Amino acid sequence: MQVTPLSEFDFHPRLANNHGVSLVLFSAPGCGSCRVWLRLLEAFSSPLLQHCHVVDVQTATAVAREYDVFHLPSLFLFVNGKFHAPLHAEATPALLADAIREALAQPAHEEP
Repeated sequence: MQVTPLSEFDFHPRLANNHGVSLVLFSAPGCGSCRVWLRLLEAFSSPLLQHCHVVDVQTATAVAREYDVFHLPSLFLFVNGKFHAPLHAEATPALLADAIREALAQPAHEEP
């Protein structure tokens, strides 16, 4: 799957234009676990997920603060451009798909 970078300036407009389910990975260049997640997402293919994005918290600090990102990597699901839920999963394709399925089965969380 193509992982598109988002910045502070295009985060909200780009997500607002996404239809379907989007996954946003908050990451940093020096984060080893973030690199593992990025590789996983680039290879991930599932009908559950239509868009995938990455946010570098070192350059998009305002967005990271807005979503209360304190630990990396952090994953969030958006549905039709609106926040749906934080996502917690181990970095394997099967567990990621299960976590997405479980999150989508629940009502949307309040945006941080």
